[in-house]
Amino acid sequence: MKVTRETLLDPKKRVRPIDIRQAKGLDTFLEQMGGTSFQARNLARARELLDEALREEDCAIFLCLAGSLVSAGLGKVLTTLVENNMVDAIVSTGANIVDQDFFEGLGFSHYQGDPLVDDNLLRELHIDRIYDHFIDEDELKVCDETIAKILDALEPGAYSSRELIREMGRYLAEHGLRHDGLVETCYHKDVPIFCPAFADCSAGFGFVAHQHGRRLRGEAMVTLDGARDFLELTYLKMDGAKDSALLMIGGGVPKNFVQDTVVAAEILGREDIPMHKYAVQLTVADERDGALSGSTLREASSWGKVSTSKEQMVFGEATITLPLLVGALYYGNARKGRQARNFQKGFARDGSFDKARCQAALETR
Repeated sequence: MKVTRETLLDPKKRVRPIDIRQAKGLDTFLEQMGGTSFQARNLARARELLDEALREEDCAIFLCLAGSLVSAGLGKVLTTLVENNMVDAIVSTGANIVDQDFFEGLGFSHYQGDPLVDDNLLRELHIDRIYDHFIDEDELKVCDETIAKILDALEPGAYSSRELIREMGRYLAEHGLRHDGLVETCYHKDVPIFCPAFADCSAGFGFVAHQHGRRLRGEAMVTLDGARDFLELTYLKMDGAKDSALLMIGGGVPKNFVQDTVVAAEILGREDIPMHKYAVQLTVADERDGALSGSTLREASSWGKVSTSKEQMVFGEATITLPLLVGALYYGNARKGRQARNFQKGFARDGSFDKARCQAALETR
């Protein structure tokens, strides 16, 4: 369409002020934000894209997590997505899954604090700081030891992070003191969780203890197969559903890991696999330093990973943007009637994936 003065000053695109008196819920509030500008409008469009993805009959939704989300109080926001079949698989940093969510499942807590506190004093008191909240270092060591205990109980061999996190969910279901966390909820809902940098968290200390002990005794040990993580996630992209959508909180390794499945599918001879159809990222990172976290989704299209037709960057801190976005999705209509995909059930012990196993599990529920 030719760009003219009339098309640019279209009366249908007038900025519409937010009238909070007319907002009956988070869904209608975000609808009003769509008539404004800046990040409010971007967040409203992100909601529209995810609404569309939820309504698609054959579209898998991947949730990517980076940053300290669970410890900051967003755990229940994340479990709401899982409990209501709004995500089908998760790719996360290890800290969110182990040091924060699994940690809370063991009965421990995070505490509000002060970012200006004396960090040398905190070190003396065995208290760790994440900007403005605290973690008990001694309790975190219990988390490390529990991971080692879980590894000690497994048959020796190579495991993907997905398999190990499922065992963590099983442990919490049987021995945990809190049962409302992400790891255990995903265990019950058969939503697989992948941590491509799984050793870079409390799980790594558990692995160090387990493998060192086995080596001293000359015994076989559990090892982490990071390459199989990538292969299993690629299988989900290839055979889990016709299309895919990404909801990325933060950036880092999870963001790139799931985007790369399109390229991996091509390497495996599946050139018919499309780019990720929908993509939303909530971030505060800047694209100008060339780092991955702030790289735009349009840039990802140049690599053949994400379609540019249905992508949205939202520049804002996740403790603000994520509850608004998930609240609007929850109180809207798009999620209603969406079926669980049970992707966890589709995997065999060797890491192969068969979608038929997912459907069989759904039919037996």
